Parts: sequence; structure tokens; C-alpha cells
Amino acid sequence: MKIKSSEFVKSAVKPSQYPPADFPEIAFSGRSNVGKSSVINTLLNRKRLVKTSSTPGRTQLINFFLVNSAFCFVDLPGYGYAKVPASVQKNWGPMIETYLLTRETLKGVVLIMDVRRTPGMKELELIAWLSSIGVPLILILTKADKLSKTKQIKQQLAIAETLNVDKDNLILFSAKTGLGKNDIWNAVEKLVGIEELKD
Repeated sequence: MKIKSSEFVKSAVKPSQYPPADFPEIAFSGRSNVGKSSVINTLLNRKRLVKTSSTPGRTQLINFFLVNSAFCFVDLPGYGYAKVPASVQKNWGPMIETYLLTRETLKGVVLIMDVRRTPGMKELELIAWLSSIGVPLILILTKADKLSKTKQIKQQLAIAETLNVDKDNLILFSAKTGLGKNDIWNAVEKLVGIEELKD
């Protein structure tokens, strides 16, 4: 994918604040501090379009970014381990659920997981729920550069077994080396239906 432009559009907490549903959207989800912002920045060849932080739970709004004036990336708040008040975390569930259920231009969700961690109930529940409502998933394993090639493959197999998916459905990714970047773009392009915009 050749990135001609990428820009922040707006933040929202409820449907009335969403931007007009003019473009196909791909949402990014994952636990706090899993590298979600780094994935988006790497895909868009930008260093700081999406703010990254070592403090989990910094993304507390739904953030919309327009790419190539053709489709949107939507950064959802991370879940789990966030150092934010319980009352704030409590609101995230309904906010994210409302977006995923009601946004007619949503074409798929990129679920980001740390390759070094075994997915938990939250990931299993999210995958099952998205499947039940017919939302396609792209599964990403980040921070692959933290492991040797042998350990990457071992973890990929173990996570595939935990999630009950084929290991080839798990894309190994590294923001540091760019590993998996093209594979993610290939999956995104299929979902948004703009393969003619390929580089």
C-alpha cells in the first residue's frame, strides 16, 4: 500500500460524535500497552500520528484517522491492566461495543496481541463475539523482534492452539524491523476492497 496521506480526523465516545460514515473503516483493538499505536504508525509510515505511551490505558477515546482519503483506521481504547479509574474502564466496554455493533462502515477488526503472552479470556471472548456478529478479524502478534525465530514459531503455534485458529492466520509483526507489515496491508486491502490502490 502506498500511503499518500494520513490524518487525524476526530475523537469520539458515542455515535453522535463519530465522523460521517463516508469511508470503509478498520478498527484496531488489543490490551493496553500491546503496541497498538506502534502498529498503526508503522503501517502509515508515521512516527507520531498515533501517540504512543509506556503508560497503559492512555487511549481513552475512539480515534479516527483518514488514510489516502479513501478509508479510515479507528484506534479503540486498550483493555485490561489500564491504570485508570474503574469508573472510566467501566465506560469503555459499552463505548467500544456500541461502535462495533452500530458502525455500518466497519469492515473488520485488527486484534493485536503480544507474541510473548498467552491470550486470555478477553481475547477469546472478543474473537467469539466478533465472529457471532459477522465482523472479520485480522490477528496480529506484535513485538516479534523480542524473540528468536525459533521462539516466534513456538509461540505462534501455542497461541494458535489457544485461540483455536490456524497458525497461518496469525501475522507475526515487529514495528522495529517491519516484519509482517506487508501481510497486514494485504489483509486490510482485501477487507476495505481497494486493492486497486496497491503500490
